[in-house]
Amino acid sequence: MLPIVGIGAGLVSALLFAVVITGSPLAILLYSAAPLPIFIAALGWNHRAGLVATAAGAVAGAVALSLPAGFNFALIVALPAWWIAYLVLLARTDGTTTEWYPLGHLLVWIAATAALTTVGSALVMTTDYEAYRTVIARVVENLLNEMVRSRLIALAPDTKLSDLAQMLAPAVPVGIGASFVTTLVVNLWLAGKAVQLSGRLPRPWPFIPATTVPRRALPLMALALVTIAFGGFVGVAGAAMTGALLAVFMLSGLALIHDLTRGKSWRAPALIAVYVALVVMQALLTPVLTLAGMADSLFGLRKRGPKPPLPPTPNA
Repeated sequence: MLPIVGIGAGLVSALLFAVVITGSPLAILLYSAAPLPIFIAALGWNHRAGLVATAAGAVAGAVALSLPAGFNFALIVALPAWWIAYLVLLARTDGTTTEWYPLGHLLVWIAATAALTTVGSALVMTTDYEAYRTVIARVVENLLNEMVRSRLIALAPDTKLSDLAQMLAPAVPVGIGASFVTTLVVNLWLAGKAVQLSGRLPRPWPFIPATTVPRRALPLMALALVTIAFGGFVGVAGAAMTGALLAVFMLSGLALIHDLTRGKSWRAPALIAVYVALVVMQALLTPVLTLAGMADSLFGLRKRGPKPPLPPTPNA
């Protein structure tokens, strides 16, 4: 049963990965869901099914598209999903109680995985940093052109888009690292819910609002910021790790709001307001949530004051 599940999951994941070549908005959405089958196989049938899915999808991509396509699938989609699922099911027991891998630590690993995936995908593109930066700058310039043409942004008449793109190019890995974190977290949550509903999830569903990023993630981010100054692909790794950790702290800040409002009569409208603001004022609220997550890691904000008991069947 395990090999069949793994092969099926790998083929579905590879198909979702491959449709991105069409370039349509729907294809991009499907591509974002490529880790989902790997997560489901690994969480529901143990991590070995995830490894089988990784191998099956990589072989399918290599045969149907090209050898680099199969390698890219394994590097960017399958192996990160397998590793994270492996950590989710990691536990230690003393015979009477079982301690599962903490979600906060898992988020740090997701950030590290996102950074490694960002650098790996860059190196797959080219091992020449200047060539990589040129490609990224060209992508940014095309995006800026499209935004100006659609009147989404307005620039000064004497602004040279090529120069602006060159300035923005080093920041692109920050966004890529953050987007990888978001994609992995969303797919992991969806897979976990699907496997839980099927009754195959070995781990009890955790109370997600209680998630706190460990304090050592703060010096790790400081190190990532310093690494950016080295330039080259080392700088890309630092930028990607910085973006990934910023996304992790933002998620922790969001969890903090869920946790601190627990038991309050105004919790529902407050949470609705936060999520609406995340959509319409993302550039303003995201830094606030990120700083809240950092403060929680540094000062332990959740430990202050009495807290209502956890719900009997947590599902948030």
